[in-house]
Amino acid sequence: MPAPRHRAIAHGFTLIELLIVVVIIGILAAIAIPKFTNTKRRANRSAGVADLRNLATAQEGFYADSDRYAALADTAIMRFSLSRGNTGLAIALAGAPPGATGWNAGLTVPGSSACGIFVGAAPAPTGMPSGTPEGVPVCWP
Repeated sequence: MPAPRHRAIAHGFTLIELLIVVVIIGILAAIAIPKFTNTKRRANRSAGVADLRNLATAQEGFYADSDRYAALADTAIMRFSLSRGNTGLAIALAGAPPGATGWNAGLTVPGSSACGIFVGAAPAPTGMPSGTPEGVPVCWP
């Protein structure tokens, strides 16, 4: 009687198993990438809001020292600079210096249209959502 034959044990993955793994990785990537993008945009907006809060603090300090609000040219005197990536800072005074009664400022952050703030008698920056309270920095799409 001949000896029984043993089947060779197959090693590795089948094509179906590999396909299932690739599909699962694709689904996870489709979920994770938009969340990462949204997180980055929120971080950029937070940096813009922080810059405007720092500018408001610097403006009030400058006002306490000089009895006037600072124009854009005075940002070096105030020792104020924007966070990396934020651009296009614009400061507008309400009224002629040195008797300006308020100011507004706007800047551009990556991944968002604009951020702005207004204080005193200055009008809100163009595009700022209506109903925004004075002294509150906001970003809008």
